[in-house]
Amino acid sequence: MKKLINELQQAAVQRETRRHFLHTCSTGLGAMALGSVLASCDFLGKSDEKGSSVTSAQPLGNDDRSPTAVRPAQFAGKAKRVIYIHMAGSPSQLELFDYKPELAKYNGKDCPQELLTGKKFAFIRGVPKMLGPQGKFAQHGQSGAWVSDYLPHLQGVVDEITFLKAMHTDQFNHAPAQLLMHTGAARLGRPSMGSWVTYGLGTENDNLPGYIVLASGGKQPDAGKSVWGSGFLPSVYQGVQCRTEGDPVLYVSNPDGMSRDMRKNTIDAISEINQQQYNDVKDPEILTRIAQYELAFRMQMSVPDAMDIKGEPQYMLDLYGVDPNKGSFARNCLLARRLVERGVRFVQLFDWGWDSHGTDTSTAIDLGLHDKCRQSDQAVAALLQDLKQRGLLDDTLVVWGGEFGRTPMQENRDGQTLPFMGRDHHLDAFTVWMAGGGVKRGFSFGETDDIGYYGVKDQVHVHDLQATILHLLGFNHEKLTYQFQGRPFRLTDVAGKVVKPILA
Repeated sequence: MKKLINELQQAAVQRETRRHFLHTCSTGLGAMALGSVLASCDFLGKSDEKGSSVTSAQPLGNDDRSPTAVRPAQFAGKAKRVIYIHMAGSPSQLELFDYKPELAKYNGKDCPQELLTGKKFAFIRGVPKMLGPQGKFAQHGQSGAWVSDYLPHLQGVVDEITFLKAMHTDQFNHAPAQLLMHTGAARLGRPSMGSWVTYGLGTENDNLPGYIVLASGGKQPDAGKSVWGSGFLPSVYQGVQCRTEGDPVLYVSNPDGMSRDMRKNTIDAISEINQQQYNDVKDPEILTRIAQYELAFRMQMSVPDAMDIKGEPQYMLDLYGVDPNKGSFARNCLLARRLVERGVRFVQLFDWGWDSHGTDTSTAIDLGLHDKCRQSDQAVAALLQDLKQRGLLDDTLVVWGGEFGRTPMQENRDGQTLPFMGRDHHLDAFTVWMAGGGVKRGFSFGETDDIGYYGVKDQVHVHDLQATILHLLGFNHEKLTYQFQGRPFRLTDVAGKVVKPILA
């Protein structure tokens, strides 16, 4: 009760601020200030010059709509939800998917100068040696997709997958490349893809966040939590990171001595104060605050249930390779299915440890990369099988990939070859795959040259991938916008085109 009184007193003091003066004084300054706020947030929405609807911030007022209420897409999309699996650090496409037998012929030879001139690398200096593929490749499925022996379980589900083999990006360092992949910009401050999707579509389950993040591998992505942040969108759209051990969300349990009824009465009182403040100043972040308090209360019951895998049958745990007593990437894959099954709109899995420089055994492409594949391969294949048998794969889009690729030459540093086999960061060619949610089954799009250095056919930029994901969800990426600082922003910035040949 003391905290409640303090919050009421603080709210009263805040009303006697310069902002309150500008909103209420009779000189006209208040109207000017309010006009600038409305212009920057675009409360009333707008249409483009052709009359097409442009998604923008809407006032939600006293009544009816939660900021995360279900909203229709701009057109009928094939996908209703997304599971995005990001292998932080970037796995080598040359060991997994991009079969280059010609590269093996150059193994151990000096890298040709034309591959080095004018290029920037994260670590390579001088003249490195070429490095042949370490995986053993074969064709699999009716599609004949090339997959190496690093991923034996994925070999069995390749006919569900579309491979994008000529991806390219603008960034060769981890943090900016991860930001570009997930927010559309290499600098901090932009909303993540999951935030845009939740902003555009809302959530199908009022008792769970629309955007949930699960991390494994022992560390956060290099770009930190910004890769699931909401940027300038209202914070209700940011990703909620859930833990797989202990309380799924910190402080989701009631403190000692507080009953659920007491918690509900407290939330109601706080929401009433916040609603009064919103009525005065019309700040959309107040609506976010109300929604977050109410969601947190509902999550006390729904999140522990969704994150509890004890009810899963043993055959399902065996399918994923899950130890029910340990947090792991495999457990997160199983949780991803449970979450989308319950109406979560966007589930993001981050698994750290895919950087393959060759500085030690954990980053060697023949050792560490092999280990990471063993830890994840079964679970990813199981996720696709599980979604399919439950009838969820048709309208659930699964995306798998890193932030860039790896070089066809062996990494060196200061001109010295490293003790283990590794590859440096590479922005000109890498592989991402997608499954379900309206993409073709058993399809490969794009080609790289004979050594996997450049894309030579059907290249796909990061912004094109983002535009395609939004299209599959029912959005024109140029029209899913938010007015901020005087102009409409979007996930794909001023670029991006839908990769139509991969659409089913």
